Amino acid sequence: MKVGLVDVDGRHFPNLALMKLSAWHKRQGDIAGFADMFGSYDRLYMSKVFTFEPDDLMVYDTKEIVKGGTGYGDYETVLPDEIEHIYPDYSLYNTDKAYGFTTRGCPNKCKFCVVPKKEGDIRPNAEINEFWDGQKEVILLDNNILASDHGISQLEWSIGKCKVDCNQGLDARIIANSEYLQDLLGRVSWVRYIRLACDHKSQMPAVKKSVEGIRRKSGMMHNFFVYTLITNDYDDSLERLNFLRNMHRVDPFAQPYRDFTKTYNPPQWQKDMARWANMKATFRSVDWKNYRGRKL
Repeated sequence: MKVGLVDVDGRHFPNLALMKLSAWHKRQGDIAGFADMFGSYDRLYMSKVFTFEPDDLMVYDTKEIVKGGTGYGDYETVLPDEIEHIYPDYSLYNTDKAYGFTTRGCPNKCKFCVVPKKEGDIRPNAEINEFWDGQKEVILLDNNILASDHGISQLEWSIGKCKVDCNQGLDARIIANSEYLQDLLGRVSWVRYIRLACDHKSQMPAVKKSVEGIRRKSGMMHNFFVYTLITNDYDDSLERLNFLRNMHRVDPFAQPYRDFTKTYNPPQWQKDMARWANMKATFRSVDWKNYRGRKL
């Protein structure tokens, strides 16, 4: 069988599902690789992560098309266990990093997040060494790794073995209430940042306490990267960004709020505010009220 793989979102970040499908089909003796318009395939897998990304409209020569992913509004389809727990085919993206989930789901019910609807409550999924084979860096895609004892144990296991990036961010509210976690996170080797989130001003005290606690426990000036949702509440969004702006080596990554429909387009002020916050030099030197990139 010849299998074609389509990363609809554009290959800007390795698609874990496609890497696992590639590995499984190759284990069966099939030929698997990225599809193109000149190939002919027995089966085509199309994976789409984001609802706001356009679909791939290319016409492929294939006998069968299988589409999956949140981007298609598919909240129910999951990979069979024999594929979910296979070692990914990292050669598909020519990456020297390892990628995977140690947990699935999340106990929180954030209205802007699809995870609780798609994956349910948090539960163990895998150990790191299921998808790691000595790579220097491991990208953990867990949605709330610190909400699980299993997830915490995997961070403990990583110490001295690899650098870690908790790509979806850590819950500062959990860190702020645990000196043990502050100590642990200070001992983990991070790829570049420790990633947190600050999506409502009620989270600001927890972010501050987490940053200060981790730095105090480790004696190191760790860098922090904070996902910051630009919501429909203008004052709340700006207050959170200015709060982060006044912290040393703590950088926001601002994202305009999007719902799960393909047609929703955030208002211009949200896009402008995110652009201001994400241009580090401008953000640190120019107040929002003086930012000339605004199109209000």
